[in-house]
Amino acid sequence: MSTTLKEKISNVIRQWEGPLTKELLREPAKYGLGQVPEKMKPDATTTVTCGFCSTGCGLNVHLKDGEAINLTPDTNYPVNLGMACPKGWEALAPLKSDDRAKSPMIRVKGKLVDVDWDSAMKRMVSEFKNVQSKYGDESVAFISTGQIPSEEMAFLGALTKFGMNMIHGDGNTRQCMATAVVSYKQSFGFDAPPYTYKDFEESDVIVLVGSNLCIAHPIMWERVAMNQNNPEIVVIDPRKTETAVAGTQHYPIAPKSDLAFFYGVANLLIQQGHIQQDYIDKYTNGFEGFIEHVKEYTPKKVEEASGIKADELQKLVDTIAAGKRVSFWWTMGVNQSHEGVRVAQSLINIALMTGNIGRPGTGANSITGQCNAMGSRLFSNTTNLLGGHDFANPEHRKKVADIIDVPVESIPEKLGWAYDQIINGIAEGKIKALWIIATNSAHSWINQQGFRDVVKNLDFLVVQDMYHTTETAELADMILPAASWSEKNGTFINSERRFGLVKKVVRAPGQALTDFNIFKLVANYWGCSDMFKKWTDPETVFKMLRECTRNQPCDFTGIEDYQMIDSLGGVQWPLPEGVELKDNERRLFADGKFHHPDGKAKFLFEDPQKPLEVPCQEYPVWLLTGRGTSSQWHTQTRTKKSSVLTKLYPKDIYVEINSKDARKLKIEPSEWVWVKSRRGKLKARAVPAYHVQEGQVFISMHYPECNYLTFPSFDPYSRQPSYKACAVKVSKMEYWEK
Repeated sequence: MSTTLKEKISNVIRQWEGPLTKELLREPAKYGLGQVPEKMKPDATTTVTCGFCSTGCGLNVHLKDGEAINLTPDTNYPVNLGMACPKGWEALAPLKSDDRAKSPMIRVKGKLVDVDWDSAMKRMVSEFKNVQSKYGDESVAFISTGQIPSEEMAFLGALTKFGMNMIHGDGNTRQCMATAVVSYKQSFGFDAPPYTYKDFEESDVIVLVGSNLCIAHPIMWERVAMNQNNPEIVVIDPRKTETAVAGTQHYPIAPKSDLAFFYGVANLLIQQGHIQQDYIDKYTNGFEGFIEHVKEYTPKKVEEASGIKADELQKLVDTIAAGKRVSFWWTMGVNQSHEGVRVAQSLINIALMTGNIGRPGTGANSITGQCNAMGSRLFSNTTNLLGGHDFANPEHRKKVADIIDVPVESIPEKLGWAYDQIINGIAEGKIKALWIIATNSAHSWINQQGFRDVVKNLDFLVVQDMYHTTETAELADMILPAASWSEKNGTFINSERRFGLVKKVVRAPGQALTDFNIFKLVANYWGCSDMFKKWTDPETVFKMLRECTRNQPCDFTGIEDYQMIDSLGGVQWPLPEGVELKDNERRLFADGKFHHPDGKAKFLFEDPQKPLEVPCQEYPVWLLTGRGTSSQWHTQTRTKKSSVLTKLYPKDIYVEINSKDARKLKIEPSEWVWVKSRRGKLKARAVPAYHVQEGQVFISMHYPECNYLTFPSFDPYSRQPSYKACAVKVSKMEYWEK
């Protein structure tokens, strides 16, 4: 097949609104594609961005007779360079599951029954409007996701807040990335992760905080493995994770001692002269106050808080000081904390004062969770107005209104409630109808029994998902069947700010529709479709969103269309119109200019706060939670559909317990044990091990029972839940309980 013909077929695939049919592949001449050699006639290949984590790998989907039959990692894609994790290799398997939602369903006398779209839409609109009529506009809310394309997120956020008068709406990205968002906004003036994955290869010191990169983001770890600088790989984590084992230094700090620990690191760096004063003076504000603040964090005080001895602390300081290119990376171990914003900023502060930002191999770098959490951050209307704008700014509201052609008065002047505030609003009777899109709250939300009790107060719960069997769908009054990744078109934005293309290469089952088309239907039945007459298809919306970012820090007006994204292997923002794209792996702040009005970054800090729940006599053990294996993903809604992936992780929920603690309790390996907190209990298989410290246990978050234990504490700035630490008790089961 000639290169020209390949390109033409790719163009048709990108633009094709229906499924890739046999006719397209067998009769390309009908579509102006020329003649395909006999041996290639039934086959085609196209590259799509993976729909699991935020790494954003490029996957080649192989098609035969209009069906996606296999996939392989794209060797030319700049993210993964021919590599894929187990989830990526199995990305097609979840699409074929027998429990796909194939038609709308309404609960009748306690049972969900199939209905047509007309009946579903009339019922949903009637229920929501009745609630608003009875309790006011603010009595309805939505909870969305980081796992649908940006164009769909934008449509949902605009439809609900501009067309349906929903003030309150948030996304499940509140659970994973809100802390990073707020940290960057406060420190840099905009939510701007500064790095590119190339930095993993160019650092000589890599500091990973609360990040089990080997498990959570295996392809990023592969980029670390490609580093030719013999780097120091420093892992700061209470548990000796797979990443800590593979690293060169491990600092097992006590749970929730991060802030005191990093203030102690900063204090020694300052005292010993390991700072870049010229950089600080030219590009930052607030350093003098920071010096005074960290003075009290002596090695002795740090040891009391974290358990890390003075000589170990000094070794870390020496390592950072000796590095010419030091990069600081964090993920959920920092974000999911009662004071995560200030912890993240303690890392940002160290990067700023040592001049480790804006250069290759440096940066204060938040690793994102979901495939399109970055798209949610910019375009879902949950953390800001479209394109990083401010709901409270009248100029911003007018700019966005003019671009998307809606009345400016339809755009609310306030942001609305965060996820936890919405749940509290339900408990208090202020929210009476809820629309949940592509997230499994009844598994993932903190203090799970509390959530399940609260949603009983709703008059109406709609769940929009690709499966009708999720824990949340089982609670719903209505289920709307949605198409999944590779059954729709759109864009994802990965951790390094790279737009990647999602393409429709598989037909959604039954009556399932793309989320985009479901939102169109809702707009039509609600009576506000005229407001969204410009929202004809995802690429048209992409171009509107592009215009919304003009003159913003995330300006990508230089990205022409989907074809440009596809041909270049993704494109990172910013790329303003008229700027030549010289390098497709770009970092931010090379010029030292940040996004506050004065162009400078801020040092931000405050005293550490004690967690609201700590171990005590009754519940003497810290519970740590996190990812289990690279074969599992979030609530396992998709990964458990793959027979390959389910062979790669334990079937039963398990608890890792320190071997000494296990001996004291006379607990044997694989024995069933009770793990109890003040909120609930679960039984799990015991896994005695020395990579968990004494007085601590670890449970993988992928199992639904885990969040029956977790304590509902939230960062005051980001409203992100603190999943990572609470107090529990572990005990043997009596023989009659097993």
